[in-house]
Amino acid sequence: MIPALPLFGGIPGGPELILIFLMFAIFSVLIPVGAAYWVYQDAQARGNDDATLWAIVTLAGGLFAWLVGVAAAIALYVLVGRD
Repeated sequence: MIPALPLFGGIPGGPELILIFLMFAIFSVLIPVGAAYWVYQDAQARGNDDATLWAIVTLAGGLFAWLVGVAAAIALYVLVGRD
């Protein structure tokens, strides 16, 4: 009979670390996408012609600087983009 080998080679916390990494990866994409969707919908509802541009700026800020980028893009949109 072949002995059972550990799946992650005996790394302490291996499965937990992978789950934490996956959760971080998912949230680092979901938060910017959700914020960009909100900005786009709000700009469309207000009749802003640059709704797509604001959504792209929010998404890019969130993907490159995560929460700080999302917060900065939303603050910029609220202060400048809302007519």
